[in-house]
Amino acid sequence: MNTVEYPQRKQAVIMLLLTNLFWGVSFPVVKALGLVHADIVPAAGTWFATFYCIAPRFVLATLVLMAVQYRSFWRMTKAEWQQGALIGLFSAAGMLLQNDGLQFTEASTSAFLTQFYAILIPLTLAIWQRRNPGASVWWSCLLVLAGVAILGRFDWQSFSFGRGETETLVCSVFFMGQIMCLGWKRFAGNRPEKITFVMFATQALIFSSLAAVAAPDATTLLVPWQSEVWLGLTLILTLFCTIGSFTLMNTWQPRISTTEAGLLYCFEPIFASIMALMLPAWFSRWAGFDYPNETVTWTLLIGGALITAANLIILLRPPRVTLSVAN
Repeated sequence: MNTVEYPQRKQAVIMLLLTNLFWGVSFPVVKALGLVHADIVPAAGTWFATFYCIAPRFVLATLVLMAVQYRSFWRMTKAEWQQGALIGLFSAAGMLLQNDGLQFTEASTSAFLTQFYAILIPLTLAIWQRRNPGASVWWSCLLVLAGVAILGRFDWQSFSFGRGETETLVCSVFFMGQIMCLGWKRFAGNRPEKITFVMFATQALIFSSLAAVAAPDATTLLVPWQSEVWLGLTLILTLFCTIGSFTLMNTWQPRISTTEAGLLYCFEPIFASIMALMLPAWFSRWAGFDYPNETVTWTLLIGGALITAANLIILLRPPRVTLSVAN
């Protein structure tokens, strides 16, 4: 049996938990941003709101990294261009399918199916490398799926498989591709700040183009920038949920196994639920709209406990064979 040592494993776990926290913040922020869009550009439609919630954060993030690396942002290897573009494409495709799928399925179903990458990753790697990752990995995967199902109040009786469910499952495959791309050994020497810049630039180009097509007219693209609330929420998304989260992800994920990373990212819905207990009321007081806090539920406590238990199993009893992407 082969094992792979990760000297900075503990630090990586902490940094990726912080990544999940930033992603958790994004859920109530995006919801609040949608309410702002409905108020200031009501005739623009939901697709424009979706694209224009994503595009500015990646445009601004690209400009920030360009300013920070102004002397050398264009100096990168071919492998860094390739990995950054691949991650950006995987992430953009996943976001698009997830957002469209939400229009045709319940939010709880979307949350459950999106997290399927937690089991798709070890399954794919086990088939690829013809190795069994061990009982601890499979038990952790099952606990994660059970936890996410309870957390999202997933109901098997009302479940039907249509367009929304199909798109959400496919989106999970793209997110799996994003996670696995960071673990490819051929990209092991790439600099995180370079691939992050290319990733942001790729998504900025994609979503800006889509927003321009979806906008009823050119004026609609300018109106949100005149709203202080919209600017404030967009800056939160840019600084914490984009620059902060993806820089941490691209820097620290390669320092643990791909399987462990997939399980760790399932903390995202827990942090999202916790943030929804406090942030909506703050946003409501600031912006003047009605967005009440959510309340603590048994689903949050039990679902969160199962996801936490799954990660404790894999962290305290790591598999004898650490599956990662070879090339």
